[in-house]
Formats: sequence, structure tokens, C-alpha cells
Amino acid sequence: MSQGFKINKKGEIIYFTVQGFDEHGGVVHGFSTRHGGVSSSPFASLNLGFHTGDDPEAVKKNRLRFCSALGIEAREMVTAEQVHGDHVQVVRVDDSGAGALTPKGSLSATDAMITQDKAPLMAFFADCVTILIYDPVAKAAGIAHSGWNGTVLQVGAKTIKAMVKEFGTRAADCLIGIGPSIGPCCYEVDERVIEKVKQVFPYWQDLVEEKRPGHWNLDLWAANRQSLIEAGVSAENISVSDMCTKCNQDLLFSYRGESGTTGRLAAVIRLE
Repeated sequence: MSQGFKINKKGEIIYFTVQGFDEHGGVVHGFSTRHGGVSSSPFASLNLGFHTGDDPEAVKKNRLRFCSALGIEAREMVTAEQVHGDHVQVVRVDDSGAGALTPKGSLSATDAMITQDKAPLMAFFADCVTILIYDPVAKAAGIAHSGWNGTVLQVGAKTIKAMVKEFGTRAADCLIGIGPSIGPCCYEVDERVIEKVKQVFPYWQDLVEEKRPGHWNLDLWAANRQSLIEAGVSAENISVSDMCTKCNQDLLFSYRGESGTTGRLAAVIRLE
């Protein structure tokens, strides 16, 4: 784990926070691990995703536990139906509770959310990159879900641009946390994905390592980081966890590592 992140424990709940966010104050946030919940195998134990095949009551209890550890009211959470797209939704306090404790009611077809209200924003992952954004000057927050398709669509940069438009955010003021996800050590993709990467990133060769003919390992962390820098974020304001979900299945869920049957981690951010 990089120096920009720290590990926290409250009871049985283990979670990560971004040091820059903690040092600045004004925001509550965290990236969950798989520890501290009530779900049984293969979702053991803090599965936060309803659409996994897990018992919905267990997921509800897990969400309540995780939010309680962070000091967030779980019933106020706003969640989204993540579709690997680039739609950025402005969230108001009236949206509080969307998909918070039931499998239904999430914001439809949305992979990024931004707000200036105190509604907690929550996104889910089990290999994909999740990006937390905090603007301490304009008092705004954002969250983006970025798998390979979201990375190619530059959903993180689009989230920043939406904050600029909606809230008067200056990209250079933003603090960024790029959470645990599948790392360049383990994320093998084929030519179909690489062709998309080539179209968006002129420096694509810096983001990949060829493993065998027609197959490369892709660095989602570096791609998202560079995309955010190009959107105007200061490089020194970006913290990357450097923690691979597949390499750390004792601590984190991994969709690839567990052949698609696993729980979901979550990232959450709420303005104080």
C-alpha cells in the first residue's frame, strides 16, 4: 500500500483512507475491505453489493456495519447502477437513500456522482478502479467507477469537468484517492481492449506490458492518474493505493481472482 493511504480498524471493520483527505478535514470517506461483515462464503464477510447472489439481509447488515464504522448514516447513502459508462450525476440532498439499503432504487445507468450536499456517495467494485475526489475549496465531492471501459472513456476526468461546470471547482484544488483495484501485475487484457486504449492514450505503450502474443497487462492506476493530470489535477494531489485486489484476496474481493463469484467492496465519501 502506498504512503498516501492508511489502514484503519474499528471493531472488526478494516478500511482504508486517503491521508491527504484526513489531513485536510471536512470530509468523511473510506474504502472497505472484506473483513467485519456477516456474509458467508463465497461472499465472506463484508460483501456490500446486492447484485452478487448473496443474501440481501446480510448485505443490508454489512452496509449498516460499514457506515457505522465511518460515522455515516447508512440510510442516507446514494448508490448507482454502475454500467461501465461515463454518465456523471449531480446528487442533491433529495437523492439521499437511493439504493441505500435495498437492491432497488439506485440512480440508473450512472458510473460517477458529484455533490455539494451532505449526501454520502457510495460506489462498488471487485477489481475496477474507484476514484474519490474532494475539492476542499468549493466544498464539493465526487466518486467515479472506472474499469477498463470507464478508463478509456476517461470517466474520472469527466467527473472533474462536471464539478468545474456545476460547482466552480478548480481542478488544481482537487484531492484524489485512487483506491485498491486489480493491478498491472494481474490485469491481463486482449487486443480488443488494447485497440481502445491506443485510440485514447498516445502514450499507451507506457501503460502496458506485453505478456504473450495478443495479450498485455494494463496499468489502470497509471492510465487514470494521467487522465486526471491532463484534466488539470496536480500530480502531487493524487494518491494511488497501489494495492492489487487479486494479489490480496485475504483482504479484498477480486472478481477475476474468484472467477466471478465474490462480494463487492465499496468506497464512500460524504462532505461534513
